[in-house]
Amino acid sequence: MHQYQAQIHWQRGDQIFTDNLYSRAHDWQFDGGLKVPASSSPLSVALPMSVAGNVDPEEALVAAASSCHMLFFLWLAAKQGFTVDQYTDLAIGVMEKDERGKISITRITLRPKIIFSGSKQANAEEIAALHHRSHEDCYIANSLRAEIFIEAS
Repeated sequence: MHQYQAQIHWQRGDQIFTDNLYSRAHDWQFDGGLKVPASSSPLSVALPMSVAGNVDPEEALVAAASSCHMLFFLWLAAKQGFTVDQYTDLAIGVMEKDERGKISITRITLRPKIIFSGSKQANAEEIAALHHRSHEDCYIANSLRAEIFIEAS
């Protein structure tokens, strides 16, 4: 078993809370010490109560799914003798009502672009197998109800 920790901190300050016009800006602090400015999404809570430049939970969820997939892909590629020089993904999450009528992230599409180098080059079938195995092994994907699609190029 592993445990992961994040400390979330929000403070009202001198804002009136009961008018619902308070700032949603807050911080995430992780066990390694990194502090990330966070907020509700401006798509969920209008500006200026949200902070568009901060990370929101929905973006973080999409990024976590993409990052987890990438880390497994890199590990598996290295184990198979492939050299990856670059991995870039534009991951997109869609929030809508699910089959239960609840608003949720219903799907995440990963669009990884990978640059290999070296004498051993992965063909399309090997890349697809790496993506399949990465998805199967990814802790985040295994934890989510949302479908995750991989549109590798």
